Formats: sequence, C-alpha cells, structure tokens
Amino acid sequence: MGKEFEMNMMGELTFFLGLQIKQLSEGISIIQEKYTKKLLKKFNMFDFKPIDTHMGTNSKLAADEADPLVNQTMYRGIIGSLLYLNASRPDIALQMRILQDIKYTERALQG
Repeated sequence: MGKEFEMNMMGELTFFLGLQIKQLSEGISIIQEKYTKKLLKKFNMFDFKPIDTHMGTNSKLAADEADPLVNQTMYRGIIGSLLYLNASRPDIALQMRILQDIKYTERALQG
C-alpha cells in the first residue's frame, strides 16, 4: 500500500472511530470499555450492580400502570448508545433488535 498511497507509520493502532483496539499475538480485539463507562455515567447508572439478564425471543413488553411515563428522549438516547456497542458486543444484538422494534418501543414509551 505504501507504493500506491502516501502513508505515515504512527505506531500501533490503539483507537479507531472511538473503538479501543487491542492487538495481541492471538489476534485483534475491539473493546469499548471506555465508551461503556461513559454511557453509565451519562445515564446515571455507574453505581448499578451488574446482573445477567437474558431476554427470550418471545418476550412481550407491556405497560406498567404503576410507573410514571418513560422519558422518551432518554430512552431513545440509551437505545442509540447501546446500538453502537453492537460493534464489539454481538451478544446484545438480539435484545437491541427487540427493543428497537417499533411495536415494542411504542408500548414502552406509552408507559
């Protein structure tokens, strides 16, 4: 490529488009730890305890009459931010698709 394009060697790639890149002898890994921590702080979830939550493919979201209405702007911000995580977290792709689905999103937003 150096013969065809003007290039500068700036050292080992560590960040690209906001993604952390780790180059090891076993291969290259994409990590979004810094981005994830930034999201947790942004949405006031940094001190929450992590738990395993598996969402079934047949899950149906329903309105919870006891809870106040969902903040639509915050909800959409969280969903958009989580979609960006799909680059390095394919394990959350199914849940994100379900939450992004208009039918489910409308139900959640209606409270």
